[in-house]
Amino acid sequence: MVETMNRVNRTSRRLLQEYGREPTPEEIAVTMNLPVERILEVSKISQEPVSLETPIGEEEDSHLGDFIQDEHVPVPSEEAAHTLLREQLEEVMDTLSDREQKVLALRFGLEDGKPHTLEEVGRDFQVTRERIRQIEAKALRKLRHPTRSRKLRDFLGE
Repeated sequence: MVETMNRVNRTSRRLLQEYGREPTPEEIAVTMNLPVERILEVSKISQEPVSLETPIGEEEDSHLGDFIQDEHVPVPSEEAAHTLLREQLEEVMDTLSDREQKVLALRFGLEDGKPHTLEEVGRDFQVTRERIRQIEAKALRKLRHPTRSRKLRDFLGE
């Protein structure tokens, strides 16, 4: 495959000099005695890399790299929304008792990102699963009250 790619590139450069323009895949195929589909396949695979510093635009004052998004950098608007959600959630959670806050934080993984089972939370509080379920249900009922839920509704998109 690499040998074919090199042959196609050499033939393309030779025809470029000969014709004074980029050769068509058909012209390369005829010269090399290969099917056009094969030339297209090889050309697609062997695209030459383009520098991210390549100037673009009418005044060439921008570079190609300026338009490529960095996937590792958070989008500012998403980061702001996340921060606002966390603040609103903390404000709403502060209306609950300490025990209810801790139960919900553990059950929904708000502290460590890992939701815990009723059994695990019960062990932490030295009570039964059923008691944790009751505390969780009571806390969620409180959070559903319109005065509290209104603060979080915007984040649900409803």
